Amino acid sequence: MEHYLHDMAEWFEFDSREDGSYSYATDRFWGDGFAVFVAYSEVIPIGFAVVGSAEHWVGDETARDLVEFFVVRKYRRKGVGRIFAEHVWNLYPGKWVVRVLQRNLPALPFWRAAVSGYTRGAFDEDIHEVEGLRWSYFTFQKNET
Repeated sequence: MEHYLHDMAEWFEFDSREDGSYSYATDRFWGDGFAVFVAYSEVIPIGFAVVGSAEHWVGDETARDLVEFFVVRKYRRKGVGRIFAEHVWNLYPGKWVVRVLQRNLPALPFWRAAVSGYTRGAFDEDIHEVEGLRWSYFTFQKNET
């Protein structure tokens, strides 16, 4: 999580703590309504994903939100993120939303390509402003197989 927060500090413009660390209260993710996944390379954790309800974002209580998603830099641009995201999406049929802060310029083409490839182009991308920040919402339907 600290690596993720270090990366996100650039886009959300927050500072580290006085000791130079980055922290984030993850307590809410360990309660009902969230699923947490960790990606490994052998025994080394290299990424994580958190899935929750997208009701707050799209008004659909059955829709899923990719709340948080991260792959450490060493494993980026090698297909790990796309494979990991597809694995998570495959676990939950139904409507999905992937929210990407528009300031996060490297993430936008990644998510656009990942969602487009996964859905074979059957997705919507809309811009939403939330608390003064502009977000791209990628929404799609994952059918049961």
